[in-house]
Amino acid sequence: MADNLNCSRDDCSSAQEAFGLSEGHIALVKAAVLGCIFVLASFSNLFLLHSLWKRRKRRTRTQLFLLHLCLADLVVAFFQVLPQLSMEITHLFKGSDLVCRVVKYLQVVGMFASTYMIVAMTIDRYHAVCKPMVSFFRGSFRRYVAISAAWLISLVFSAPQMFIFSLQEVEKNVFDCWATFIEPWGGRIYITWITLSVFVLPAVILMYCQIKICAGIYFNMKRKALQGSTGDGRSSSKGISSAMMKTVKMTFIIILVYTLCWSPFFVVQLWSAWSPSSAPTHGPVFVTIMLLASLNSCTNPWIYLYYS
Repeated sequence: MADNLNCSRDDCSSAQEAFGLSEGHIALVKAAVLGCIFVLASFSNLFLLHSLWKRRKRRTRTQLFLLHLCLADLVVAFFQVLPQLSMEITHLFKGSDLVCRVVKYLQVVGMFASTYMIVAMTIDRYHAVCKPMVSFFRGSFRRYVAISAAWLISLVFSAPQMFIFSLQEVEKNVFDCWATFIEPWGGRIYITWITLSVFVLPAVILMYCQIKICAGIYFNMKRKALQGSTGDGRSSSKGISSAMMKTVKMTFIIILVYTLCWSPFFVVQLWSAWSPSSAPTHGPVFVTIMLLASLNSCTNPWIYLYYS
């Protein structure tokens, strides 16, 4: 995404002094935490990817989505967390104009892919619980279409990054990877569009599916209880299996963690775009919000391992 807007020197200094931290201390802490997040995200996602690949011949539909979610989180780790860590160490972008554009492009690809893979997995759970017959007969085809669509949306919707960002001379003989907009309001519109497409729209879809899933499970259990009270021996075959309940719980936790990690980030991004003078774009609070968003890239494997 576009770089964050700067606050005034007085605002930044007062924020840092309030916490008793200098800019150098904040940068050092941020670099250390980013390094830990990168190592943890890389190790956990590669470990889960290897585990899922070993079981590819007897892989379930949920594991297929998780495999692609791991790939998306690895893109986030290597092209979002690692460049952030590099910037904290070098303070400037080190690379050519092409590298600048490609890195910025892949940063947003990872965000889109991770989000829409969770959406695809949730929609698959919705069909499995609420429309089991459709899921049974069209499940395999639907899964691959959903996964392909998630990657295609990510690759296409991230394309503007390659034209917005470029290597620019910010000072004499000093170059950095910066965003350029033709109109002054371009940055606001772009950040708003990214927020809507990466966070708001997926959040609405996820909320709708989760409400439907919970309602489906409730009515299924109620119907099963009524059939059991009438002595219908066939009721056991119509209930939701424990394996399905486990995957529904796992999907819910993945969605919850994703929302908790990313919602502060997008709120601050919109705030800084539309009211830069009052937005918390520096200091410990801002750093915590940025690190919280990066942390999401290493949470999904541990959630899966907990429920496996």
